[in-house]
Amino acid sequence: MTKQEEIAKIKAEKNAVILAHYYVSPEVQEVADFIGDSFYLSKLAQGLENPIIVYCGVHFMGESGKLLSPQKQVLLPDLHADCPMAHMVRKEDVERCRREYPDLAVVCYINSTAQIKTWSDVCVTSANAVKVIRNLKNHNILFIPDQNLGRYVAQQLPEKNVMVLDGYCPIHDRISVQELHELKQAHPQAELLVHPECSAEVREMADYIGSTSGIIKYATESTNTEFIIGTEVGVSYELNRKNPQKTFYFPKTVPVCADMKRVTLDKILHVLKTGENSVHVSTDVASAAGYPLQRMLELAN
Repeated sequence: MTKQEEIAKIKAEKNAVILAHYYVSPEVQEVADFIGDSFYLSKLAQGLENPIIVYCGVHFMGESGKLLSPQKQVLLPDLHADCPMAHMVRKEDVERCRREYPDLAVVCYINSTAQIKTWSDVCVTSANAVKVIRNLKNHNILFIPDQNLGRYVAQQLPEKNVMVLDGYCPIHDRISVQELHELKQAHPQAELLVHPECSAEVREMADYIGSTSGIIKYATESTNTEFIIGTEVGVSYELNRKNPQKTFYFPKTVPVCADMKRVTLDKILHVLKTGENSVHVSTDVASAAGYPLQRMLELAN
């Protein structure tokens, strides 16, 4: 029996479901029941009837799944798969901004720890950030933790005062303008599609800026056949699956999230067999962190 067959067998026996982010390895995406970005997976997890959810991604995704579905068992194949940006906020900075702006709404990117979510009024993803913040009545917005996404939102919503701190995604932030220029010169017909977590200089070059799911949708619906992709290389699996006739180029310094790649078939098998690596969120944190996630789902509809 192959690993894939064994995973399918145990999953069926336990009525488990496997959710995978676009950035995990292709072989992991192949065994998943659902593949998506953070927004899609967070919405999906809440509506699934399966008592066991295996979250193939980094730690904050498992926490978000548990916050939205506290009655379910949420398993992480690797508890050490983390997101550096998810920790890049200090409580004292948030409290200082609240003192300075009494009408402040603290908007927290879903790429954050449960603890950081407790300091927030609403969560967002890269797919819904503009829509959610536009629907807020507040004029003053503190966007945490990703400054690049926050600045992108500020450009889209000039009527709001969007402030940022110093957080960033190391993978997207180091995508090089020079390497993208080289790709554009080598492939002049290719459109450049980038994630809003990229730097302002990279975003200025782009033909399209959007979430991971947005990039896939744009490339799939476009009549163009060549694209330069400014996001984590794991997205190539879904891009190629949906568009076998199209060509996708990534920067020479390939954007790879080592934490996402920690998720393997062996680790999925292990947690399915043993029930280990179950995500736990304390009751006090869960009630405070669950609210901004629920509010996100309401405002995004």
